[in-house]
Amino acid sequence: MIAANFQLWHKLTFDCVPNWFSVNIVSRLQWGAAAPQQRAILKGSAQRVVIHHTALQSYKGLAECKNHLVSIQRMHMKERGFDDIGYNFLVGGDGIVFEGRGWGVVGAHTKGNNYDSLGIALMGNFNDDTPSKEAISSVKQLLQSGVSQGFLHPEFVLLGHRDLGDTQCPGEKLYAALPTLRETKLS
Repeated sequence: MIAANFQLWHKLTFDCVPNWFSVNIVSRLQWGAAAPQQRAILKGSAQRVVIHHTALQSYKGLAECKNHLVSIQRMHMKERGFDDIGYNFLVGGDGIVFEGRGWGVVGAHTKGNNYDSLGIALMGNFNDDTPSKEAISSVKQLLQSGVSQGFLHPEFVLLGHRDLGDTQCPGEKLYAALPTLRETKLS
């Protein structure tokens, strides 16, 4: 019942609300996601955004990223016991945005901090690599889109995973780029 209500809400929301910041999002269906075991809906708009990295090889292009996403989802569900892929959105090295759990859904990305947050993971290991301009630009557009559609509070707080837990995530070089993302405003 929860999944059916969410699907109806999701369809109505995206069919009826214009996306003024026109971020293109590859849907779960398009990348071949397995169905979630269940979904919990966020109560209101997300107050915080938590930035992650996958800590794996960087991927670019639709085909490469799709295969990687299926592997991440499988690992999250089978090895970690999550109901679905942990992140709300993932971003490839070329800036392609992929729907994880999507808007308005409680994630499983930052233990103890998922109830009011949105988790965005950039694909790659940013201890080693620098995030691409395309990926950073796409995250900015995604944040602006979330605010414009009411899924993200206009005064959201943007954090790196390491700000909330004992981890190196999102990697030193992506963490250094967070001030740029914090400048994101609805214009």
